[in-house]
Amino acid sequence: MRIKKDDTVIVLTGQDKGKKGKVIKAMPKENRVIVEGVNMQTKHQKQTRTQASEIKHQEGSIHVSNVALVDKKSGEATRIGYKFDGNRKIRIARKSGEEV
Repeated sequence: MRIKKDDTVIVLTGQDKGKKGKVIKAMPKENRVIVEGVNMQTKHQKQTRTQASEIKHQEGSIHVSNVALVDKKSGEATRIGYKFDGNRKIRIARKSGEEV
């Protein structure tokens, strides 16, 4: 999976198409990511002895194929490539060629 935590991504498909956000959590085994402010879901919290009942809004996961990295130079969606600098493997943006 090429998308990592703290990357800024844009949503390509679905009800939140076009929204940009930061990746909060990456789940490589499931090929899913949680993006800040995208795929908001409503959760009903039951009342307990110490806490009142409430309705919580939290982000749900989306498939990694539905997001793309935002290029720092142009602000558009870009794919991710790799290049080697000595012994280091570096992620680069395909559109601009800049390091991610």
